[in-house]
Amino acid sequence: MFKNLTERLSASLKNIRGQARLTDDNIQGTLREVRMALLEADVALPVVKSFVEAVKQRSLGQEVSSSLNPGQQFLKIVNEELIQVMGQANESLDLKATPPAVVLMAGLQGAGKTTTSAKLARFLKEREKKKVMLVSVDVYRPAAMKQLETLAAEVEAQYFVADPQQKPQIIAQQALDAAKKAFVDVLIVDTAGRLAVDEQMMQEIQSLHAQLSPVETLFVVDAMTGQDAANTAKAFSEALPLTGVVLTKADGDARGGAALSVRQITGKPIKFMGMGEKTQALEPFYPDRIASRILDMGDVLSLIEEVERKVDKQKAEKLVTKLKKGGKDFDLEDFRDQLQQMKNMGGIAGLLDKLPGMSGGMQQMAGKAVSDKMFVQMEAIINSMTPDERRFPDKINGSRKKRIAGGSGTQLQDINRLLKQFKQMQKMMKKMKGGGMQKMMRGMQGMFPGGMPGGGMPPRF
Repeated sequence: MFKNLTERLSASLKNIRGQARLTDDNIQGTLREVRMALLEADVALPVVKSFVEAVKQRSLGQEVSSSLNPGQQFLKIVNEELIQVMGQANESLDLKATPPAVVLMAGLQGAGKTTTSAKLARFLKEREKKKVMLVSVDVYRPAAMKQLETLAAEVEAQYFVADPQQKPQIIAQQALDAAKKAFVDVLIVDTAGRLAVDEQMMQEIQSLHAQLSPVETLFVVDAMTGQDAANTAKAFSEALPLTGVVLTKADGDARGGAALSVRQITGKPIKFMGMGEKTQALEPFYPDRIASRILDMGDVLSLIEEVERKVDKQKAEKLVTKLKKGGKDFDLEDFRDQLQQMKNMGGIAGLLDKLPGMSGGMQQMAGKAVSDKMFVQMEAIINSMTPDERRFPDKINGSRKKRIAGGSGTQLQDINRLLKQFKQMQKMMKKMKGGGMQKMMRGMQGMFPGGMPGGGMPPRF
């Protein structure tokens, strides 16, 4: 996420960070690089101009000249101005209304409205403890209703089954009546999209808005379309009283132009980001955390929240107990549990994206050492073992290895590598018992195929 922009901005700001004194010349040179980085990231030109001007005015002012570390102060200004561009703070959904609170989803076809509707239902159920109903009023796209019904079942939300032959307004009213009878807290209405903004589409959604009086009208837009996303959002905001924007496919957006342009062009806050295809891959949009990621300072707060939400507390406590004993009872069942916990956290890429200093080459180096594909393979191997083999790996002889390889679709060398890694982890735990953190770091060196990049120590975060 924002990979290209992070790399360009990091390179631009690197030279000025250590400066003891900032002059008009070195500030102008750095701002020129920042401007190019933002334009290449497909940030809208008016946004780039106002951003660069704001940074320039503050950098040449008293707050930098009187600072003990002008270079770091300049970086602080860039960070604060990025936050300002994206909207200061997260703006959550305003659901303070007589139930059911209606959330209307708008956007172009292919932006991911239907999937986002299901993701939002899951978010509200799991984090806000709301009773949610979904309904699709898209009577034009084949299988649109069936798609949302399937996703509703997956996220365990109620779904209003409608007749696709009826008009969207009738379906919406029937769903609202059903939601009232079922004492639903939130009704999410997935509307039809078009390939482009057209008058018929706008009239239909304006009619639905007037009929339902939604507390939230969210515009769903593909982040990978860059500043086009901001321009489309502006067209919708002129036709509808939008309350916020959801950026989808943000995990695939290496540029970041949409995230930096939408708020300033539309005046509407970005409320959520879609960070993957799975129904749990929806994150609240925090401008300060995103600015921190863009400047390669990590997003440790989001990482901590994710750990608290997704890590199985009982399994974690069980592992801690075994660690205190020096890994004496640590077996392949525990090893598999750790792989699954990592997968729930979004895999290696999801973790590295939130760690400070992990952009560009550093992220690639760590990615080569440990890949999500390798984790999937390791889990398949462990699943192909018997419970007895998982508990007592020393029992796994040649014939057992052949059977496990056949069951997991892997080679004998893959089985040997896994067992070697497991033994390395056990050794590392014994070293931890003695309180030696440095010993543990050295022990990690042999855990992964081929060791860590360059044969050296793991990256220090």
